[in-house]
Amino acid sequence: MTTSDYSKSISNIELEGTVTVGIYPSFSCRNESEFDNYTFEQRIDLGFGPFMLSDTRNIFTATGCATSAQMTSYDESTYGAGRLSLCREYVEMTDENPCAGSSGCCQISIPKGLKSLSIEVKSADYASVYDFNPCGFGFLEDKRSLKISDWPLSIYGKDAYATDVVIEWVVENKTCEQAKANTSAYACGTNAYCTYPEIDQGYRCSCNEGFEGNPYLKDGCQAISTVKNNKKKSVFEA
Repeated sequence: MTTSDYSKSISNIELEGTVTVGIYPSFSCRNESEFDNYTFEQRIDLGFGPFMLSDTRNIFTATGCATSAQMTSYDESTYGAGRLSLCREYVEMTDENPCAGSSGCCQISIPKGLKSLSIEVKSADYASVYDFNPCGFGFLEDKRSLKISDWPLSIYGKDAYATDVVIEWVVENKTCEQAKANTSAYACGTNAYCTYPEIDQGYRCSCNEGFEGNPYLKDGCQAISTVKNNKKKSVFEA
């Protein structure tokens, strides 16, 4: 995965098929004179491997007054969408904010299987809103961690935090039949089976019913009863 310099490290990897990465938002800021433009355009490129942006976990959000936020696939050929966020006076950004576009905030979902994204933000009419809204922002964030209250209209570009962006992963972009045909590369261990994710690409592994653990290790899936018995065993027992 590649992004601009405004990115952070991986914060969480889940066996269910996701990895969470901190990525800074795109923004457009101007000073009071409206002549000095301070902008940053975030670009995310997951390449041709088994990674894609999660359409079920992430949501695209734009905040600001007279803010136009546009997102396109990196090559601008497979996807494009834009949102407009408006307000003429200060709005208290709360977690109950409906993000309807006229309340300093707007949102839109992203399509399934998206592997690259370029986010561009433009702002206008700074003369009337600069005192309380110097910048406009556009960003992806996990719906589970997103708090609109973290994005007051007064926030400046350099003070913005990296958002949690969820990336889906699969073992390989192959069908289960194709994967099983190559026994040396097949990723599912003993007591595990091949399964298809909702993103309709590639395959993942899951423990069989009655087993739990890491399905990607040879003996990673153990009977649930065995796991529970091991947990109950006294620390003084061999």
